[in-house]
Amino acid sequence: MARKFLWVIAILTGLVILAAIIWRLFAADLIRMAFVPGGSYAESAAPPAPDYAAKASWVARPDIADNPALWTPEGYSPAPKPAAAVFFVSPTAFLSRSRWNAPLDDLETNDRLDRFTRGQATVFNGVADVWVPRYRQATFGSFLKPGPDAAKALALAYSDVERAFDAFLAAQPADRPIFIAGHSQGALHILHLLKARKAALNGRLVAAYVVGWPVALPEDLPAIGLPACTQAEQAGCVASWQSYAADGDLAEALTGFTPIPDVSGKPLGARAMLCVNPLTGDGAAAGPDRNAGMLVDEALRPRAVGAACDARGLLLINPAPSDIGPFVLPGGNFHVYDFGLFWANIRAGIEARLSAHAARKLGGAVDAAA
Repeated sequence: MARKFLWVIAILTGLVILAAIIWRLFAADLIRMAFVPGGSYAESAAPPAPDYAAKASWVARPDIADNPALWTPEGYSPAPKPAAAVFFVSPTAFLSRSRWNAPLDDLETNDRLDRFTRGQATVFNGVADVWVPRYRQATFGSFLKPGPDAAKALALAYSDVERAFDAFLAAQPADRPIFIAGHSQGALHILHLLKARKAALNGRLVAAYVVGWPVALPEDLPAIGLPACTQAEQAGCVASWQSYAADGDLAEALTGFTPIPDVSGKPLGARAMLCVNPLTGDGAAAGPDRNAGMLVDEALRPRAVGAACDARGLLLINPAPSDIGPFVLPGGNFHVYDFGLFWANIRAGIEARLSAHAARKLGGAVDAAA
């Protein structure tokens, strides 16, 4: 009996080792097989376009009662009369390989969008009405197999984002301050949106938060017409970061960024990325004592992690939390938690930037009157 048990253990151990070897050798291929659509973009019918006059085309906007952007952890509440508005573009929630672009009525995608909105866009609800569009986002597999099909899927997704933004902007009073923000695929789209809609912003932009997607230095900044956020109380600037464990596989991470295109389409290569530390609002390092609250299971945990920007623009966190959630990616990549790691500090920074924007407007009005 004991001998049979040992044989079972030996066989199971061998299978585990074999699986590990297969995964190490063929992980990228296996992931692509699981997520990249099998047919071409031309063979995948585009879902119906969203109508941004309809509530159903939005995850959140002020006239949708009990929408997920109104949630807050204990100790916080949404502003009853927000002074500003934010246009927030969600990260990739469509994981299916059945088609290249998400239909708006996919239940699993919409459930993920609600969760992303609660964990990310809610940092703005202390000062801003939150608008989060549904859009025919490119499926996750588009990022695993770059090429003409992926480019077309992303272009379709961006066309929705641009139309949603125009509807958002048309709904705002002409003098209302606005934020533009997004994460991952959403951040990619708002980079192009900032470039395309520079003229429409007319000094109204409090700040842009391009999180979880590289902002190439220096070329992307003049392309979008914004400087980097270099001070905590600075308005009219762009903030960006990519969260990695300080002891993670940083060389592998930087290799992964190399082919990602900047706003002009040129690969990032060895260029640095913009990194604004959300704990400080600038490029300075900060220890865990500066962290006012990391979001874990819908509760805030203060003093959890510190962060510092490295020379290439990665935001290195230390210590790396082991219990923030199940979606930490290989190599210490905390991409999924770019907002959650620093939820309370990001919220405070947003308030500070809005105050700076108001002060700048008031100063301009006084100078004009004088």
